[in-house]
Amino acid sequence: MAVLNEEQSMLRDMAREWAVNESPVNAWRKVRDAGLDFDASKWAEMGQMGWTGIIVPEEFGGTDFGWMSLGLVVEELGKTLTASPLVASSLAASAIALGGSQAQKEKYLPQLASGELIGTLAFDEGPRHRGAVAETSVSGGKLSGTKSFVHEANGAGLFIVLASDGVCLVEKGEGVSLSDRELVDRRDHAEVTFASAQAEKLADGGDNLAEAILDRARILTAAEMLGMAQSVFDTTLAYLKQRVQFNQVLSTFQALQHRMAGLYTDLELMRTAVEAGLTALDTGFKVPEAACLAKARANDVLHLMSREGIQLHGGVGMTDEYDVGFYLKRARVLEASWGSSGFLKDRHARLNGY
Repeated sequence: MAVLNEEQSMLRDMAREWAVNESPVNAWRKVRDAGLDFDASKWAEMGQMGWTGIIVPEEFGGTDFGWMSLGLVVEELGKTLTASPLVASSLAASAIALGGSQAQKEKYLPQLASGELIGTLAFDEGPRHRGAVAETSVSGGKLSGTKSFVHEANGAGLFIVLASDGVCLVEKGEGVSLSDRELVDRRDHAEVTFASAQAEKLADGGDNLAEAILDRARILTAAEMLGMAQSVFDTTLAYLKQRVQFNQVLSTFQALQHRMAGLYTDLELMRTAVEAGLTALDTGFKVPEAACLAKARANDVLHLMSREGIQLHGGVGMTDEYDVGFYLKRARVLEASWGSSGFLKDRHARLNGY
């Protein structure tokens, strides 16, 4: 487990308390049942608490508190399945901070830091993530193309778009149309079509800007998955401690104890990989390799954890009454986002010359 400073510990504890009291899983049920993408009042609270500007430099209205700090908040929100554009908008802000001109930073970062503006990434064009590959093109400042799966698209006012010759900023408006995609997690996803939309290239990113943005997306998504895996483990363990079968509490069966011990080991390995990824972002040390390891480990462990959580709950785990099924559905979407385990393992091998 990462060693946190006093401010990070306070931030984590504040996020944990807020998530449990203000945004428990039942709050997600209400958002889903109301047909909303997220609770706007809760998003406003996140902005007021400064979470929306954690990785934005202070000169542009943020706190510049670092990726580990943002990861701690995202992990706690992941535990309660809080629906919010925090991950997507933070990634958009980081893209501008990485590659934007001074004018672009001054225009967009203060709005993103306050939560007034929501941003998101529009990178993938096909059914599977292919890395920094795109056919979307820009001509004369106009962008055309289609992005198949865009997280938080309906709530976003700004898209960070991967084009064939760079990364662009596109504001929602003329030339931008959305078609909702209802995935199993019931979150805000859409196919976004750009038809000669006004686009502005990020100016200072260099050739590796797109991959740098994707690495940040992988690590931050892995932090959300870590929170989910921890919650499934805790919920399943609590269930085994109270469920009686054959006149015995399930947790007294040695076979089930062994399974939970194995899951705990996997969870700790996942935590190590995710925290190493966040540390890599803060230090700039081997970020691409750390991103591959963090997301691949998160994919594998959350897949197993969510599946085992359902199985160990028995038949009731499949019902809407129990929360554990929500984690499995969200897990399957996040596993496919920004690279499957196979894709990431291949990329890690290429980065190391294999």
